Amino acid sequence: MHKLAFTLTPAALALLFAGAAVSAANDCAPILPQLPHSALVVANTVPANGDVNPYGVAFVPHDFASGGAIHPGDILVSNFNNSQNLQGTGSTIVSIAADGHPSLFFQGHKGLGLSTALAVLKSGVVLVGNVPTKDGSFETIQQGSLIAVNRWGKTIATFSDSTFLDGPWDLAAVDYGSRAIVFVSSVLNGTVSRLDFDISENGDAIYLDQATLIARGYSHRGDPAALVVGPTGLALDVEQDLLYVASTEDNAIYAVRHALHREDPEDRGALVFRDDARLRGPLGLILAHNGDLITSNGDAINGNPNQPSELVEFTRAGHFVAQYSVDLGGQGGAFGLALHGREDDRRLAAVDDVVNTLKIWTLPN
Repeated sequence: MHKLAFTLTPAALALLFAGAAVSAANDCAPILPQLPHSALVVANTVPANGDVNPYGVAFVPHDFASGGAIHPGDILVSNFNNSQNLQGTGSTIVSIAADGHPSLFFQGHKGLGLSTALAVLKSGVVLVGNVPTKDGSFETIQQGSLIAVNRWGKTIATFSDSTFLDGPWDLAAVDYGSRAIVFVSSVLNGTVSRLDFDISENGDAIYLDQATLIARGYSHRGDPAALVVGPTGLALDVEQDLLYVASTEDNAIYAVRHALHREDPEDRGALVFRDDARLRGPLGLILAHNGDLITSNGDAINGNPNQPSELVEFTRAGHFVAQYSVDLGGQGGAFGLALHGREDDRRLAAVDDVVNTLKIWTLPN
């Protein structure tokens, strides 16, 4: 069943932040200054069929369903381009073991265009978005869908909708085992939707219970180099019920209030971070265990060759913390990123799609 329902000032947002930010934020050191100059593990993300341009990154959770082709602590990476480097035509998800060894986890039909929308649920279900093209150009771009894959890498469901999934570009999930709440950014209509799923006990079936539009008004357009730019990375602060949105074309980070419960869409939400000296088309977005937000710069907006392919860390109150380049020699390399926040296994993983690798850093406990 679909439920479609048709801003918050910086001062009001500051009041929301004040409570949890004291206890949750800054309970440990900033993340990016801890990273060494070189990643400890660099894994090749190109599978046997030659797919390139890695986009999405997701860790397999520690309580992931047993059996299957992937295991707790593995990292999944989705590919957007095919072997001819045509955008919106990649069809594979690669699994990266802790030591960097890659293996093929999923291969769909040709021309899928798997996006940054990637999540692994503990029930054994993997969700991945796709935004396909026929020839790698924006002129042939299509609506796409959200694909559900089981732990053996087999498709079990496909969800499509011209309103709620109009180019599913990235996602964030709240995982309750037998159900999941999934937020999806749609790059072709500039919106964010909340999808409520029910999942079978063995993880072999997933059902869409309800879909709600919760945010709209993000700038979006075709781009000759990046194919398409619009709302991308999503990060949820469950305690504050705030969904952070990295809006690439707006070159800014916004926060949508009451994300878990709202019935009417906000217009973008409250502005959290805009810094033209450091933001260059934010793409991926995570909320780290220290309370800071980290985004990846795709360089399609406000690009600077002296600051290529950067990750940028900032507080939820909008204060810059640090930046780090995943590829000092090339622009446009940073896209998907993920953080494994367990105290006994803290790893940051980010793609470098200039050279088709996943870089993995281990953080101090």
